[in-house]
Amino acid sequence: MSPRLLLAALTLAMSAGHAVAQEVKLYRATESVDPRDVAQILDQSKTRQPAMKMRSIRVLDDSPSAQVAQAGAKAGPSALALPVQFAFDSADILPGARRQLDALAEGIRLLPEAQAVVIEGHTDATGTDRYNEQLSLRRAYSVKHYLVTTHGLDAARLRTVGLGSLETLPGRDPYAPDNRRVQFRGE
Repeated sequence: MSPRLLLAALTLAMSAGHAVAQEVKLYRATESVDPRDVAQILDQSKTRQPAMKMRSIRVLDDSPSAQVAQAGAKAGPSALALPVQFAFDSADILPGARRQLDALAEGIRLLPEAQAVVIEGHTDATGTDRYNEQLSLRRAYSVKHYLVTTHGLDAARLRTVGLGSLETLPGRDPYAPDNRRVQFRGE
């Protein structure tokens, strides 16, 4: 891994501590994106720690029904990924990707105005680290540009990051097409 890519990965990990071990809702190209799901996944206002620290006592219940309730209380995904289609070796968004991006924009509008969203570009492992990092950043920026110009979203609340092939999807071959995606998370 190149030193530049390693530095970018460390910077990203430090600035978004939870992002490294996040659960991702991966949409397929044929799947419809529900704007309410987008808002629920990206809304970080519900998961932020309160400004004031408080102490509390919690009674632990070891009964089987309590264990089932605790298991059911597991948090959902903290990010979502779309298989945005681009022209080959380009950051030009193909028309087929617009339907999902339009629904995504609608979901971002449902978020609190102060809620920022990170747009992460990802590639598969084909090509050099440097090339993939630059391509993924151009593609993330292209998606941001589309959301701003087509849907009027505030550019200041959208941040772009190009991760190249650094974070492939768990359990997938690094060269798998699923790794070519644009991922979104609340910040």
